[in-house]
Amino acid sequence: MSTAPIRTVIVGAAGRDFHNFNMLYRDNAAYTVVVFTAAQIPDIAGRKYPAALAGKLYPNGIPIVEEKDLEALIAKHRVEEVVFSYSDVTYRHVMSIGSRVTAAGAHFKMLSAPGTMLKSKKPVISVCAVRTGSGKSQTTRRVSKLLQGMGLKVAAVRHPMPYGDLEKQKVQRFAAVADLKKHRCTIEEMEEYEPHIASGTIIYAGVDYAAILAQAEKEADIILWDGGNNDLPFFAPDLHIVVADPLRVGNELNYFPSEANLRLADVVIINKIDSAAPEAVTALRENVRSVNPRALIVDAASPIAIEHSERIAGKRVLVIEDGPTLTHGEMKFGAGTVAAQKYGAAALVDPRPYVTGEMKKTYETYPKIGVLLPAMGYSDRQVKDLEATINRVPCDAVVIGTPIDLNRVVKIKKPTVRVTYDLQEIGEPGLQSILASFVKTMK
Repeated sequence: MSTAPIRTVIVGAAGRDFHNFNMLYRDNAAYTVVVFTAAQIPDIAGRKYPAALAGKLYPNGIPIVEEKDLEALIAKHRVEEVVFSYSDVTYRHVMSIGSRVTAAGAHFKMLSAPGTMLKSKKPVISVCAVRTGSGKSQTTRRVSKLLQGMGLKVAAVRHPMPYGDLEKQKVQRFAAVADLKKHRCTIEEMEEYEPHIASGTIIYAGVDYAAILAQAEKEADIILWDGGNNDLPFFAPDLHIVVADPLRVGNELNYFPSEANLRLADVVIINKIDSAAPEAVTALRENVRSVNPRALIVDAASPIAIEHSERIAGKRVLVIEDGPTLTHGEMKFGAGTVAAQKYGAAALVDPRPYVTGEMKKTYETYPKIGVLLPAMGYSDRQVKDLEATINRVPCDAVVIGTPIDLNRVVKIKKPTVRVTYDLQEIGEPGLQSILASFVKTMK
């Protein structure tokens, strides 16, 4: 007796959702995925997950629609099951989606961490975080540098940011700055890929992570998972490093999948201890121990470096910070703000009266951003509006706290100061000794 496939919606944000589909639903006749939904990232809805990636069961591809229409979708498609598949959200948010789903008549489902991880033929180190903006990127760069110093060839694989042509983005390899233009990268993508390229690390990203892993394994001694959006790793790690943030104590136990990452961690890095209150660091350490007493805890800071501090001292400055860190990451300041305060800015100029186009929409969606400007650039239109906004703000200088130099992407008509930052461990254990011990187990 045949059983009809389970009609399913995958709730996502152009990343984890596609991976979950590829892992468990593609070519699985027990399910029919009728739609993906989209949230967090602009301009994702209205596209399709293409047939070339969706497999033989979906010759017309799978539509991607707005999450706000979830109840109507459940009714229209007689949906039986909804699978939650994105990250960096509160438990309240997750269960609000669950309540909407169950009230609309469908089952609400979350997939396991191990059940969505690919197993590599090579050793895997993963670097993830409990929140966007915790310091994962500089941690990943530090790990890569140390591994290269041990004579290992590293291939970093980044959590997906597939905001363009999904079929063309199936497997992306970045080994030179020119590859960023070749793959038509957004500002967010450049912020993550360019520092790896500058350090001599090959980096992969895309949509089909089984295909990505197979290619990366051919040219590396070790795979470095560069996690994003505080999501869980897509590859089963042999060493799982998680970065925690004492400036947002409590988030690690109240966001999804922050607590799951923390529980799985072999190493927890408490970053920013140079800028956090001692009692916050202590509270975070206690929270880590409460759910994962076996993890090694590393104390660390992310000291900043700048050139032309005279462009800040006594001046009215516009501070630009990493986009996702300010938006769904909910941070109130970043490296640019720290630099402006440290080097004596007379004032931070509020950009909100001068925002235009897509940038105006960003502040409407995330009204708590405040007096900072997020470096949003998911589309050509958004990049143009970012440039227009910067040049409309009446300031003496622009402080750029993003991982890339925005001068390469937009034309800024005022003096600029670029802020860079790296991870610096304090005391022992440190990453050098932890990685050295891990490498010994590889031989």
